[in-house]
Amino acid sequence: MTIVETSLKDRLPATIRTARLVLATPTLAHVPEMAILANNKAIHAVLARLPHPYGESDGRFFVENIARGGAEFAWAIELDGAFIGTVGLHILPEKLPELGYWLGEPFWGHGYATEAAQAVVAAARAAGAAALRSRALTHNHASRNVLKKIGFIEVGEGVEPDHNLAGQTMTLMRLEFDER
Repeated sequence: MTIVETSLKDRLPATIRTARLVLATPTLAHVPEMAILANNKAIHAVLARLPHPYGESDGRFFVENIARGGAEFAWAIELDGAFIGTVGLHILPEKLPELGYWLGEPFWGHGYATEAAQAVVAAARAAGAAALRSRALTHNHASRNVLKKIGFIEVGEGVEPDHNLAGQTMTLMRLEFDER
């Protein structure tokens, strides 16, 4: 008998439903709205890996190569069938999965990020993750508050080593799951 070890990614659900949102596999149908919402300097200013300007080719690349690629498991966040952002886990060997998310600016301040992130946390816990990590720019109080609302605690600071936020101070956060 052969025992096959499944990865955390293999145990995560393709779709998650919350009270107001559907988290679904990103598709090419999301790309036009993704390009409009992500092509925003305010969003680019707080995300380490989002290019700016952001066009449909960037959205297609995300959907086809990153969203469910080697180190990522991302969901499109949909509200009433419309794309409003993404949430996901960056999963690297020997590291805790890292929660990340972004919402289009028109959807800020309505609790959607908290709702989507909480759903992913619950899915990661159900899939067997022992803990999660996340990070946000120290001056990005809104993102840090989302993480605190869903149980993350601040564990330190670090300097972003590369990408868009290179050299900026990040607050490092962690969420430990209780023993089952």
